[in-house]
Order: sequence, then structure tokens, then C-alpha cells
Amino acid sequence: MPSARATKRFLKFALVPLAIFSMVLVVPFANGFYLTFTNWDGFESSKFVGFSNYTKSFQDPTFWATLRFTTLFVVVSLILVNVVAFGLALIVTSKLRSRNVLRTFFFVPNLIGGVILGVIWQFIFNSAITSLAKKYGWTLFEQSWLNDTNKAFWALIIVTVWQSSGYMMIVYITGLISIENDVLEASQIDGASPLRTLLSIKIPLMAQAFTIALFLTLRSGFMAYDVNVALTGGGPFRTTELISMHIFQDAFANGNFGTGQSKAVIMFLMVAGAALLQVSVSKRLEVQR
Repeated sequence: MPSARATKRFLKFALVPLAIFSMVLVVPFANGFYLTFTNWDGFESSKFVGFSNYTKSFQDPTFWATLRFTTLFVVVSLILVNVVAFGLALIVTSKLRSRNVLRTFFFVPNLIGGVILGVIWQFIFNSAITSLAKKYGWTLFEQSWLNDTNKAFWALIIVTVWQSSGYMMIVYITGLISIENDVLEASQIDGASPLRTLLSIKIPLMAQAFTIALFLTLRSGFMAYDVNVALTGGGPFRTTELISMHIFQDAFANGNFGTGQSKAVIMFLMVAGAALLQVSVSKRLEVQR
């Protein structure tokens, strides 16, 4: 049992942070969860409706279409972001003289806000690339990808990879430089090729970095909103509307706070389940050093 002195010390240092955490996160989350059982529209008094909002959410075809698109977006971006980030990490941890400059260059896109980033790339896709395509006869880029229901998805992927790879690169750099030089020197003495060293030594020994990077990419993929709004706005014809944007539109644009909040809870449970599964599988693959 903790002593009275220890309890007093804990309350002295932790009471304020716990109070702030509760007011900022716990109370709004609990209130939002309560709203899923009401018909509150933001103005009139709420009425308890049970699981009606969840039923409406599951019966909404747009919600399922958005969820399928979001899942596809998360899977593709998860793979591409981490492949590119790991490749960049290998480049900037090599013996290149310009590796420090390259680290800064690759990381800069992550510092640009999502809305500004979306506006910049909207100009690139709508004006810059199409102008060059018409001048040099690049038929693939003559029409803006943002106006094509099939190519708009890949435009969103390109921007996401360009923005997120630099941040994930830092995670992989940390994993690469944490590998002891003695292990790498031993592999060279044994005659291991650079590819064999990468596959059999570096990647297994930096499994913790993969766990962190995959988790962060998974979370950011499901929570993507600002780039989606600024770049495509969910168009054309709502074919690039991610789940976060769909929930915002349902709750704040249409005034359906009950169904909007219930969809947010469903998304929260899905993201939590996917993240726990990913971390659990990744932890099993980690090498104990």
C-alpha cells in the first residue's frame, strides 16, 4: 500500500496533468460516445434513441463505400510510405558526403501543413503537369488526375507518400544507426554481400523501428483529413472521400451528430483493432537483442 506521503507527492505532480487530460480527452470522448445514443442535431435538446444511430450507420451505403476506399488507401499508403522511407534511410545512412543535406531535403515536406500541401499539389496536378504534358505530348498527364475517378486515388497516394516518407525515414534511421558495428563488421568478414547483410542482419535487428513506423503510418492513414480536403475535396463525385471527411460532412455539414458520432466510434474501434493486431504481429517478429 502506498504511504500517505507517496500519495501526496503523486497528487502534487500528477493531479494537474490528469485533470487536463481528462478535460481535453476523457470527458469529450465520453460525451461523444453518449451522443451516439441520442438524436441531437446541435441545436435542439437530445432524445435517447438507443442503437438507432449505429443501425443507420451500418445501413448507409456511402459509409461502406467510404470505408472500403479508406481501407484501400491505408493499405497502399502503408506499403509505399514505408518502402520509400526505408530506402531513403538507407541512402542517408550511407557514406555519401551529402547525406546530411539529403536528410533535411527529404524531411522538409513533413513540415508543410496538410492544407498548404494540398493546395500546392492541386496546382501541380491541375496546371503545372498538364501544361508540360501538352507541350511534350505526355498523354498520360494531359488531363488532371484530380478530375479522373480512377487517377485521383493515385494523386492522393503520391502526395501522402511525398509528405510522410521523410518522417518515417527518421524512425528507420534511428533503427539503422542502433545496429552495432561489430555485427556488421563480422558479416563483412564472413563474406556476406550487402544485400545479404541487409536482409539477414539489418532488417531483423531493426524490427522495433518497423513496428513503430507501421503503427504511425496506419494511424495517420485512417485519420487523414486535411490533405484529402485541400487536394481533392472528396471528388470527383465523392470517389476520394476518406472516412474522416465523411464523418465530418455527416456531422457538421448535414447536422447528423448522432450518426456522425456513431461512425466515429466505429472508426475508432476499427483503427484500435487494426493497430493492436499490427503491433502484436510485429512484436512477435522482433529479434530479442
